[in-house]
Amino acid sequence: MRIVFVDGYNVINSWSELRAMKEYSYEAARQKLTDYMQNYSSFKGHKIFLVFDAHKVSGALEKKEKIGNVIVVFTKDGETADSYIEKSVNNIGRKTEVAVVTSDSLEQQVAFQRGAIRVSSLEFYYEVKEIESKIMVNAEKVTSSQRNLLEDRIDKNILEKLEKIRRSR
Repeated sequence: MRIVFVDGYNVINSWSELRAMKEYSYEAARQKLTDYMQNYSSFKGHKIFLVFDAHKVSGALEKKEKIGNVIVVFTKDGETADSYIEKSVNNIGRKTEVAVVTSDSLEQQVAFQRGAIRVSSLEFYYEVKEIESKIMVNAEKVTSSQRNLLEDRIDKNILEKLEKIRRSR
């Protein structure tokens, strides 16, 4: 299973729809990104660490919440998302397949040096949108295959008689 570390605020600031949402509510932007990550994780089978900075929140403690294969992390006071990701990748980077999503070039270099694949926030946006499209197509296929129409259950002779009645009106 691939592990993906996502610098949450970096992605929010890179994706126009999330950037627009944060103008009204950071919570709404974080929740929308979390929803995207849940869909992406379910479809791809990856474990995702969605990391948000709390380094400017005085006295904040590290907080983790697991939602399916997505682990939402708020760093502790004084710790950036970058430093959390670096530390985590350093511990597992060469033992398993790891990707780091950020547009911070320094963070990308450090992640690469520690054995991770680097993905820009914009590249990741297009990948997530492609997955969202595939999910919609799959959902439509399931819905259409599970439809339960009267014409599928009724005898053909009766169906023809009903059709004649319908057309004669």
